[in-house]
Amino acid sequence: MIAPIERTLAGLRAQTAIWRKAGETIGVVPTMGALHQGHLSLARAARKTCDRVIVTIFVNPKQFNNPDDLENYPRTEHDDARKLESTGVDLIYVPDADQIYPDGFATTVTVSGLTDMLCGATRPGHFDGVATVVPKLFLQSSADKAFFGEKDYQQLQIVRRLAKDLDIPIEVVGCPTIREEDGLAMSSRNLLLSDRSRVFAPILAEVMEDLRDQLLTGAAMTEVGAEARARIFAAGFNDIDYLELRDGTDLGLLNKTEPGARLFAAAWLAGVRLIDNIAV
Repeated sequence: MIAPIERTLAGLRAQTAIWRKAGETIGVVPTMGALHQGHLSLARAARKTCDRVIVTIFVNPKQFNNPDDLENYPRTEHDDARKLESTGVDLIYVPDADQIYPDGFATTVTVSGLTDMLCGATRPGHFDGVATVVPKLFLQSSADKAFFGEKDYQQLQIVRRLAKDLDIPIEVVGCPTIREEDGLAMSSRNLLLSDRSRVFAPILAEVMEDLRDQLLTGAAMTEVGAEARARIFAAGFNDIDYLELRDGTDLGLLNKTEPGARLFAAAWLAGVRLIDNIAV
């Protein structure tokens, strides 16, 4: 059975009030739609540990610094609702923009430090958009737990920090990256890849895995990073925003691996920006 779709904050709160009165726990999975198996894995993780599950679908304009990127972002609400049927979610929240940013809305949330590097360095304002909409979704849904994928690892750390700093009583749960059979990290943006580009896209993950293996032998990024970048360009990628080793908690830049370190990459392939990260 396809879960009901709610579009208003009043309707959402009326439903969650019933669940709260019954003593049920609520899990929320914030998304921008165009759902794939990665998103569905988050919904299933929520289903395992929460009495009720809400999946939100909102293409947040504040996360886009390029108007064309916002306009071209896939919007597949009907298919998304059908896909979620197998996960057993209880409600799909698809708010109109005025339910999130009503007339006169004047607040922006900024998380310092964690937003200054990686995707934050090349997408100005993006994480302010994330940090502004996510607390609203937390508070609107009255959720006890929120589920995010590790594919967007920087975002996950930012959300954890803002929930802690703002004393929002919610547990932020990170879930493993889901990959295609050829290793490509699942992403809504993969839908934008041409058939030809899709063939070469998995090379990014392949290069990162080889780089991880080198780092685990004690090699330094200054020694092996250039060759890895050259392989990515040789595979047809047009540009690399970053290929870096960083601490898994504060995202500080590293040259050699240490406990908790992660390898991060963002690269452009035929106009599509792909990101990935793996533990080292």
